[in-house]
Order: sequence, then structure tokens, then C-alpha cells
Amino acid sequence: MLGAHLAAGPGLVKAADRAAAVGAMGLQIFTGNPTGWARRAELPKELPAFRARMKEHGFGPLAVHAAYLANLAGPNPVFREKTVELLRHELRVAPEYGASFVNVHIGSHMGTGIEAGVARVAEAVERILDGVPVTDDSALLVLENSAGGGNGIGENLDELIDIHEAMAARGVDLSRVAYCLDSAHLWGAGIAMNGDVEVDRLVEQFDKKIGLEKLVMIHYNDSKAAHGSKLDRHQHIGGGEVGTRGLAALIRHPRLAHVNYYLETPGMEAGWDKLNVERSLQLAGGALKLKPLPAEEPTVPKGNPTAAKPSSRTKGRATKRAVAKRSAQKRSGANRRD
Repeated sequence: MLGAHLAAGPGLVKAADRAAAVGAMGLQIFTGNPTGWARRAELPKELPAFRARMKEHGFGPLAVHAAYLANLAGPNPVFREKTVELLRHELRVAPEYGASFVNVHIGSHMGTGIEAGVARVAEAVERILDGVPVTDDSALLVLENSAGGGNGIGENLDELIDIHEAMAARGVDLSRVAYCLDSAHLWGAGIAMNGDVEVDRLVEQFDKKIGLEKLVMIHYNDSKAAHGSKLDRHQHIGGGEVGTRGLAALIRHPRLAHVNYYLETPGMEAGWDKLNVERSLQLAGGALKLKPLPAEEPTVPKGNPTAAKPSSRTKGRATKRAVAKRSAQKRSGANRRD
């Protein structure tokens, strides 16, 4: 499932149609201002139409990305309360949007140390979940790894494991919590992912320490930043430092077939979304060499709700999945790339 993060400002239905028009199979959105605390006083009136359109397009799980101000690990009591309330709100409204995931950056310990920050993350998650009743359509709270800059927590698997164990020790219902790995963050944090061997190692370590069933999202991005720079700088697929070999190994890994991938590459509203979807699917299909990125912005595609009929969408997705499946089967056999 390859989705794309698109702006919902022009309208939720338009965002769904645009995702379909560029060949995406799912969607990630903000429910409000990504750089502010305030959320909508009332839910959008187009939510029923939006959920219907998502179903019509045959999309995979909808992901809601929490505002960037949230900091589960921070010591400031005012910001901690705001973070708890923000995420409670997102989890409460997620079923109205039809969202399966509420994704959030873990945050920064603000110089107080990893151990203290991890303890605060576990305590905040416990409070957030305690304040939101479980329903049949409850969304998962999905914690995202960090590139490591600014005292960010979760820059490596050891820190994610510490958080997981701290939540378990507090009695947090771990069935309501999952994880997202951002490829640009992995790269910035200095985690090796140059090709099959390195990605295999990452997958094996995650499975051994946390469990691959807890990995539900991958933010699929190349990176402008140098390896180990601690910087979070997203780039177009195959146009950055991670490169096609590492990105191909990530999207084609047979043990990650259950994971939902979401593009967060730059310039989505300027027409780059279609190009990045196409390049991602080429890597999933077995390509390693992509055409150079264009020097100018691509043509902006127009979403057309009547053009994307369920039958054609289903056929297209089946073809793409068949290509990915054949690629994964080939990759898991004897003739593996190094």
C-alpha cells in the first residue's frame, strides 16, 4: 500500500481524488494546522462524502499525522498537557475520518537525558490512551522514529525498544500502540540502509526486539541530508542520499508486505506527487535505475472523482501488487542482490 501525504486544506474529497489521480493507493492528512495546537471546533461537513470517496477509490488505511508541536518526551508541563490533549483529540476524531492510524513524532527530551525522556513518553502515552475509550473503529497511536537532531528520542532501535519496554512496565495497552519508521529519519540518524543486507539487518532487529506486527507504517522518503547528520531533510525518491538501492530494498522487502507506505516527499501540491508515486512503484517493480529528476516542476494532475472508477482502480492496484509480489518472491530466493 503506497499512499501519499496531501494537503486537506482545499477539501478532503479533493485530496482523495488527487491521490487517486496520481496513482496513490492511500492517503495521509493533517486534521488541522500542523504547526498549531488548535483543532477544529466542529468536524468537517464533508466527512461522510470523504469516507465514501476513500472507499470508492479502494484506498488502504487513512493515516492522520499529528501536529509537529506535540512532544511526548518533553519536560515542560504546559506543553506536555497540550500534547496529551492534542493526541486525545486526534484519537477521538480519527474514527469520524475513517482513520486507522494517528502518527506522531516522539519528540525531544530537551537536554534532560534519554532515560528521563523515555519515562515521560511512556507516562504520556498511558495518559493519552486512558483518556480515549476503546471502540471497534479506534485508531492506533503510531510512534515515529527520529533523525536525532535537537535531542530527539527514538533515533535508533535501542531507544524505541526502551520506550516499548517502559510502556509495558506501566501497563500501557500495547495493542493500541504501533510504530512508524521514516526512511529519511533512519538515514539522518546514521542507520545503515544502503541495500538488501543493511535493510535485512534492520528488519530482523526490529522483529526480534519489538515485533514486525507492531510496524504498521513507513514514511517513504529519500533524504537531502548526509548519513548520520541528525538532520531531517526529505527529498524526492531516488534524488537524495539514500538512493535507489536502499529505497528499493525497503519497499520490496518480503517481510514488510503488511506495512503501509506513505510518501512525504517535497512539492506534493506542485505536481511532484505523481512523479514520486511513479518512481516508488518502479523501485517496487524491480528497477534500480531511475530517470534523472526534472529541473522544473512537473505538470499538476487534476483529480477527477468520476474518472477513477472502482473497477479500473482495482485492476490497477492488482497489477501493481502482482509486480511487487513477483519482485519480492524473486528477491527472497537464492539470487539476492547485495
